[in-house]
Parts: sequence; structure tokens; C-alpha cells
Amino acid sequence: MTLRHPTRRAVVGGLAAAPLVLGSGAHAQGSGPIKIGELNSYSRMAAFAVPYRNAMQMAVDEINKAGGIKAIGGRPLEIVFRDDGSTPGDAVRVAEELVTRENVAFLAGTFLSNVGLAVADFANQRKTLFLATEPLTDALTLAGGNRYTFRVRPNTYMQTKMLVDAVKAKGVKRWAIVAPNYEYGQSAAANFKKLMGEAVPGFEVVAEQFPALGRVDAGATVGALAQAKPDGIFNVLFGADLTPFVREGNTRGLFERRTVASLLTGEPEYMMPLGEETPEGWITTGYPWEQIEDPKHKAFVAAYRARFNDTPRLGSFLGYVVVYLMRDMLEKAGSTETEAMVKALEDLPFETIVGPAIMRGIDNQATLGAWVGETTLKGRQGAMKNFRYVDGRDYMHPEAEVKAARKD
Repeated sequence: MTLRHPTRRAVVGGLAAAPLVLGSGAHAQGSGPIKIGELNSYSRMAAFAVPYRNAMQMAVDEINKAGGIKAIGGRPLEIVFRDDGSTPGDAVRVAEELVTRENVAFLAGTFLSNVGLAVADFANQRKTLFLATEPLTDALTLAGGNRYTFRVRPNTYMQTKMLVDAVKAKGVKRWAIVAPNYEYGQSAAANFKKLMGEAVPGFEVVAEQFPALGRVDAGATVGALAQAKPDGIFNVLFGADLTPFVREGNTRGLFERRTVASLLTGEPEYMMPLGEETPEGWITTGYPWEQIEDPKHKAFVAAYRARFNDTPRLGSFLGYVVVYLMRDMLEKAGSTETEAMVKALEDLPFETIVGPAIMRGIDNQATLGAWVGETTLKGRQGAMKNFRYVDGRDYMHPEAEVKAARKD
């Protein structure tokens, strides 16, 4: 996502740090299990990454129980999990180890945008398939894109455009922006300015705050925003930065009588730590898992809760969807050869527990959507209301922009 943070759900802390192997023991790639190298910020972003890993394990076990990858002789899947260190340098080193020592068929994962871009560059140099699951940076499928890198989640542009569509009719013109000072936050702010400028005549930004990721000074940030007296606030803070920002903003009345559009706040990872401090009426993207009525999704929730004695998070949903996408790709490819898998992924239609999606071939960006709604308090816990699932294919970068940006 680019980012999301510790907020993503504090879970079994002990699971987060150690490298892990899923499935049977190591075998030669040509005969035993199909090994997939999954590197992620399991230590730093445990609240998101542990539920993500749990759901991946559940999906792997389901697929193997059903006969493995039938187009490749019924071979089972095995995921080799490694911590990426949350830095580009560490991630590239881990990716190299997965490819050369573990002999994985392809790479998947990463969380932070800068880490995802580094692994994408590694994949391009090594001509190794990389299925980026969480980083949201637009660059991953635009200027920094390559034919070996594919992204599953809706990117920063897509989710920002969803929020712009949700708020533009309100006619709010004077906005303040607060975002973490790294690629994801800067990209979200730039997208908001561009899209709101096109959608709302007279739109202007009266204040911008870019605190360091994970080190927000909530008092100073809220004070600067309040001083500008905006009519709307676009918030991109998440994880460890979100809770102190909301707490200070609630205390000082920053959000009263103002429209707030907020990326990611509706995700359980970030909503749960807010608890009773959850603000009312923020327009946000999120994951209202307990209110989604699709039968396939309800079956997933029941299985996840039964197995892990916990409620799913967005990370859980994503991990489960990703493994079934891997299955569909391998069944179509009929091989673990990189070129066959890349070709299979291009314009691949795949089913998810909330409906169909496609991996768009022009930029290797999936059309998976997101839920857009409003924050609310239910009892002592935050939730979403007035939400709807928004199909990602309606919010993709225009093809002309993709062609102008990509170099491959």
C-alpha cells in the first residue's frame, strides 16, 4: 500500500518475526511442491501481516486438500515466508536468497511502497515473476513497472479516485491534506489535488502536513491544520500515526463540521485501535467484513474464525484472494516456467470471494475493488456504514497515461 501499520491488528506477536516455511519440506522445484517465496514486513507490520499469512496458509491447505495444481501433475503449493526487513536493501537480499537458495518458482508479497519498488526492480533484472500483493504506489505499475511485476490491490490512484467520487458532490472547496512523508503519502496527496481539481471548480489546498512515517507529532500537526480553517480534510495517515492524530483532533474539535475523506481508515487493522475514539462520518475506504453478505465471503469468514479464533482483517481477505489467484495462474500456465506464468497472468480473469476480477495486461494491475463508506461507532468499536463495494475496473489509470508512463 503502500503502507499500513502496526495498526493493522495486533496479533500473536511471537509469530511475526521468525522466518517460516509452509507446507512440506524443501524439494527440487521440478518434482516436489511448487515453492513460492513470500517476503513481507512480518515484524514491523505484524498487525496486517500475521492475519495475511494466516489466510494464505488456510488457502494453501484448501487447495492442496483439493488435489493441488492439477495442470502440473497435482503438485501441492508450498509458501516459504521470510521477513523483508521493511527496507529496500534487506528486501532485495531476501529476494535473492529465496530465488537462489530456496529455488522458488516466483516471488510474492511486500508491504511498503519503497520495498515493493525495490523488489520489482530485482524481479526485472533477474527476469523473475513478482506478484506484489500490498504496496499501493502507482509507480509499481506505471513508471517503475515491468513485465515481470503484477499488483493485486487497488493502487493509490484508484482508491483516491474512489474517495473523490464520494465527496465531490458535497462541493467542498477549501481542503487541508495530511499524509505520511514518503512515496505513498506524497502520491496520494498529488492524486487528490489532480482529481479534485478536475472535479470541483474552485478547489484549493489551504494547508499541507507531511509528518515522518511512524513519528507524527499529533499536537503540531492538528494545530497547523486547525489554523488554516479548511472546510475539508484529506487524511492519508494510518497505522501508528492514525490513533494519536484522531485523539488529538477529537480533543481539539478539528473534525467538527468538516468533511473528512480518509484513505484506509475503514480497514479493521486501523479501526480496531481507535475503539471508542472512532470519528463519526469520515468518508473512507475499508473492509466491513461482518456486514458483507456474499455467500462465498461468509463461508471464508466462518472458516477463518473457526481456524484462528479471530476475526478477519483486510490482510486476511487479501492473503486468501492472492493464493487463489496464484492457483488460477498456475492452472492456466500449466508450468512453473517464468515466461509461461507471466503470459498466463496477462489479462487473466480470476474469481474472488467478492466477485470476479481481471489482471489488466496493459499495466499488470488487477481490477480488484474496495469498499467505500463512512466511519461510525457501534457500541465501543468503530465500524463502517452506508458502504458499497466499488469495482476497481471503473477507477483504473487511463490507458493513454499508462502507455506514456511505462518504459517496457
